Amino acid sequence: MNVILSLFYFAYFSLVGVYVMYIPKALVGFGYNAVEIGIIYAAAPFMRFLLPFIFKHYIKLTHKIYLFSLLFTFLSSILFLQTVEHFTAHLVANLLFGASMGVTLPFVETISLQRLSKKMYGKIRLWGSIGFIVVSLYLGHIEPLPLETFQYLVATGLFTLIFGYFVLQYDEPKTVKSQESDSSFSLQRYWAFWTSIFLMQVAFGGFYTFFTIYETAQGMSPQLISYLWTFAVLCEIVMLYFQGSLLERNLLTILKIATLITALRWLLLYLFPNSTEITFVTQSFHAVSFALYHTTAITYVFSLYSQKRLAQQFFLGISFGLGGSVGAFIAGYVYGEYLFLFESFITIGAFGMLFIHDKRLKS
Repeated sequence: MNVILSLFYFAYFSLVGVYVMYIPKALVGFGYNAVEIGIIYAAAPFMRFLLPFIFKHYIKLTHKIYLFSLLFTFLSSILFLQTVEHFTAHLVANLLFGASMGVTLPFVETISLQRLSKKMYGKIRLWGSIGFIVVSLYLGHIEPLPLETFQYLVATGLFTLIFGYFVLQYDEPKTVKSQESDSSFSLQRYWAFWTSIFLMQVAFGGFYTFFTIYETAQGMSPQLISYLWTFAVLCEIVMLYFQGSLLERNLLTILKIATLITALRWLLLYLFPNSTEITFVTQSFHAVSFALYHTTAITYVFSLYSQKRLAQQFFLGISFGLGGSVGAFIAGYVYGEYLFLFESFITIGAFGMLFIHDKRLKS
């Protein structure tokens, strides 16, 4: 089981790595401007936001639906190749890609959280980070042409399909049935928490969509930028490996600390845009602002609701979905000198919402 889950995470996040790190630059090579890239990168996350509401009322996340999501993840990556020269068609391909990815990961995450201990989850999940690093170093070294970048997206999509298929054998349908119906699932009860994770991901919009472009504009070489991405993920891997004992502590406190560190991360990028040393420091914060934050958040959500798969879909949908969509869209319009200052202020807002959530729980 551990090997199959590791291979899935490796393939899935290799796919994410190509999409996040190199497709934006490839789109520039095809003549897309910052606003168009922002719109394109708002499409896939927006579909992740819509999906949980559909599944809450109309569809059950069955094995068949999961297999369809794997297949359409691969097919949509092929469509990227066919549509890149046509903005509207490429936008539609991104919508399909986002919908498919929005089903695949929550399904696997639920299996992992149910079958693995907190310590083992991080050690398995870090293989996704290794996949991200491999993509960063390899593509950063060879500097593929824009069209070739899309071919790597197709290849990683294929491996995600293959390893995702074998994950199914570890699902236990009888153990994952909700104690309550999906229609009883409520966001309102913990509205401040959901608002916080939304704002946190809005603040990542500029980083995921424009970091490579932003640092290129500062005069950094593609190789150096690939090292920056790689360093961030190496720090993430270290955290994933050793974070098990932290997850035994107060999860809300960890989320608050991680959110404040993320606000500092964006502020430093704004204050020192030309400093390679400071940029490496901010990338080291990825261990906390992504690895520790993400694992803590999904563990916290897993403990809040009896409808485990739906809860994970909503987490992905509201954070990486709606938050990522709004973040990418806004970043396309505010991209420039003040981008990361803006992201820092939004992250402070996310911290404020966690504080309100904590107070509501204690009242």
